[in-house]
Amino acid sequence: QAAPAQSAPATSAAPKAAAPAAKPAAKPAGPKVGTPVRDGKFEFTVTKVETGVRSVGPDFMAEKAQGQFVLVHLSVTNIGDEPQTLIDSVQKVRDAAGRQFSTDSGAAIVIKGNDVFFNEINPGNTVKGVLVYDMPKGAKPASIELHDSMFSDGITVALS
Repeated sequence: QAAPAQSAPATSAAPKAAAPAAKPAAKPAGPKVGTPVRDGKFEFTVTKVETGVRSVGPDFMAEKAQGQFVLVHLSVTNIGDEPQTLIDSVQKVRDAAGRQFSTDSGAAIVIKGNDVFFNEINPGNTVKGVLVYDMPKGAKPASIELHDSMFSDGITVALS
């Protein structure tokens, strides 16, 4: 009968010990804005994130967002030994609710000097530009999954 009395305190102590262990797991770990990351032959650095953008491009060619444009500024370096094509449409953003968004290539193409829209990058070269996502108003980009190709595993960078 002494064993059941000892079991009861151990059982009530177990949930208390489990609760603090769950808190660190809830925080996103891994690379953030400004941290260089690699996937395959590319090294990506997200340099800035803009939210709430209504339109992009010059007045006569402006693209308007259905909701809001989220602009992810980045640089991409080919760290391989042969040319590799950067495909903007395989770079995915997720919001805080876990929804996935693809790029708006039509909006990206009208941004002057945007070199991350479907661009072949030679070894050792770096391009800079903006990935454009049309997200609902009020949606917050939480992370971006960056890929050197549609077949790569990708690397996730926290955006918030």
